[in-house]
Amino acid sequence: QVQFVESGGGLVQPGGSLTLSCIASGFTFGAFPMSWYRQAPGKERELVARVGTVGILTNYADSVKGRFTISRVNVKNTVYLHMNSLKPEDTAVYYCKSPAHDYWGQGTQVTVSS
Repeated sequence: QVQFVESGGGLVQPGGSLTLSCIASGFTFGAFPMSWYRQAPGKERELVARVGTVGILTNYADSVKGRFTISRVNVKNTVYLHMNSLKPEDTAVYYCKSPAHDYWGQGTQVTVSS
């Protein structure tokens, strides 16, 4: 059974940093790219970042380029999202997902507010 367990969210002030983690199970983690998505209140879920199977190839939404970094550690079945210079518009529930598997975790809430 494919599962994703996200953690690391919280309340942070504008300009602050957070690192999100996602532990995946139920499939051969290192064989698939991984992505982070987010969904803000009243908005559709959007792709934030994607990383290739060995962590070298990455791409980002324009809104987070230069501020967010996606990485993975395959031996730990874990993908990370390092978020810097956070803005109020980054407030959302963040989810990780394998594009090849149609499963979602519960997500982790990130709130950027003073």
